[in-house]
Amino acid sequence: MLVPAQNARSLDAIKKSLEANVGKRVRLRANRGRRKVLEAEGVLEQTYPKLFVVKLDKPSAIRRLSYTYADVLTDTVQVTIGDKQVGSV
Repeated sequence: MLVPAQNARSLDAIKKSLEANVGKRVRLRANRGRRKVLEAEGVLEQTYPKLFVVKLDKPSAIRRLSYTYADVLTDTVQVTIGDKQVGSV
């Protein structure tokens, strides 16, 4: 399946933006479906070709979360670094 050129540029821009901020504090707001929203804070730990990993601050059963760049593009996940939201126009 081919990705339209505009979306490919957007995914690439999101990936580069996150790669430039590895090691910085981020806030996540993830839509988990059925009115469930996860809000968490942590450190952007690593970026990979298709996804990124955030290490959470609070000790709990879940220590790390990973999401794809497409999740950010479709607003399933909102990533905020400082006061700037990644992937927003």
